[in-house]
This record gives sequence, structure tokens and C-alpha cells, in this order.
Amino acid sequence: MAQTDFGDLLHRWRDRLAPSDAGLTVTSRRRAPGLRREELAMLAGLSVDYVIRLEHGRAMRPSAQVVGALARALQLSRSERDLLFTSAGLLPPRDSLVSAHVPDSVQRLVNRLADIPIGVFAVDWTLLMWNRPWTALHGDAAVLPVAERNLARMIFGDGPGARALRPSFSDDAGRFERSIVADLRAAVARHPHDQSLRAMIDELAGASAHFAQLWADTSPAEHVSQRKTIAHPRVGEITLDCDVLDVPGAGLHIITFTAAAGSEDQGKLDLIRAVSV
Repeated sequence: MAQTDFGDLLHRWRDRLAPSDAGLTVTSRRRAPGLRREELAMLAGLSVDYVIRLEHGRAMRPSAQVVGALARALQLSRSERDLLFTSAGLLPPRDSLVSAHVPDSVQRLVNRLADIPIGVFAVDWTLLMWNRPWTALHGDAAVLPVAERNLARMIFGDGPGARALRPSFSDDAGRFERSIVADLRAAVARHPHDQSLRAMIDELAGASAHFAQLWADTSPAEHVSQRKTIAHPRVGEITLDCDVLDVPGAGLHIITFTAAAGSEDQGKLDLIRAVSV
């Protein structure tokens, strides 16, 4: 397909998606029913100018990471996602590789739980989708290149992007780290031909002796509900319940942070959300 076909698909699917289904607030002054370009850019973690150039056919050869981010933001089905990849001159993702697809049902879940910080991750712990409370609590992952939005890189990596959004947990961080590494080991076993995943493992093993030590330890480490104390720049320390939920058949991890109703930490979480709007 020509690059203009890619832009036409973006425009058509942008017009189709209701802002409320994307977790956006709808005002009475809105004229068009679909997403604005700046809203699609925000949801995909791209610049507005780049989205405009893609739609107009002036930006050539978008990367697979960019096309995948647009497909998730537009809540495309697998067949629609594959069509978008093909129109960009790319091969659709193979089943043997780590999937970056987020089903519509999971996207609706994230958008409708708008008061809870939620992040959706692939099996290699790449952050695929997050909501505004997540950004308010942890910082904006959109400032990082798509390929660097990875929790394992944020924890064990030594690049400036990883350090910028590294989680600041003071409670039993070791157990959480062990479970992340165990998940990566399982992902490698499940996707042995994914060269990007293998390259990331090698990168982290070279950058972090701690990661290399955990990688060599083949003991199982399951996720459990934990209370995590986060050092937040606006409200100071905030202690929240952290849960990791797996989506059967989709190869996704969902992390949520909650606090008991009426607690001091819930008040801090409400304040964080309010000041970040």
C-alpha cells in the first residue's frame, strides 16, 4: 500500500473511536465524534506534528513500535492492526514474538477505572498502556522512546531514560525484582525466537550485576499483593497496595495501585490526581 493509505486508515479509525471509549472527557463544545489528532498523539505517546505528517503521507516508514502504539491507541482488532502494519510497509507481528496487542476489553477496563493508577505491560514488561493516575503517580512514560518504556530497563538499566522513571519503592523491592526477572525467564522460554527480548536480557545482564545474579537464580518467584511506599515529589511518601494481574490468553500483566477508602494515603492519591489534571 502507499503511504497515503496508511494516513487514510489513521484518519478513518481516529474518526471512529469515541473519546469516552478512550478514557477522555467529552465536552459539549466538541464538534467531531472521533478523536482529535492531538488526542491520538497523547494516547500513542507521539508528537502531534508527527501524527499530522503520518496522516498526510509526509512521514515515511514509521517504526514497528510507532505503528504498534497507534494500533493500541486506536483500539484496533488484530486484523486491523495487521492491516495498519502492512500499509506502513511492515510485516505484522508474528505469534512467535512477544505481543504488544492490548484487546479492546482490557483497554475499556483501564479507561473506566479512571481513579486507579493502572499500567498494562507485555510479557517482557514493556509498558503498553497507562492512564492519567499512573502518570501522576510515576511520571509520564511518553517522554521515553517507545522501545525504552520497559519496567525491567527502568529497574535494572543504567540509561538516563531508565533512571528518569525508575520506580522508587522502599518496601521489599527485592521480592518484586525477583518476580520481574522470573517473568522474563518465562517469556524467553515462551518466545525463544524473539531476538529483541534476548537482546534486552543480554543488555541488562551486562549493565547490572544484580540482574545477572537474579537471572542465574532459577528459583520460581510469583507475584503477590504488596504494600509499596513511593517517594512522590508532591506529597512525599505514599503507601499503596500494589497488585499484579495477568490476562489469560493475552500475555499481559496489569499493575494497579490502590489505597483504603478514607485513609491518609487515599487522600494523597486524590491530591496527586487533582494537581496533575
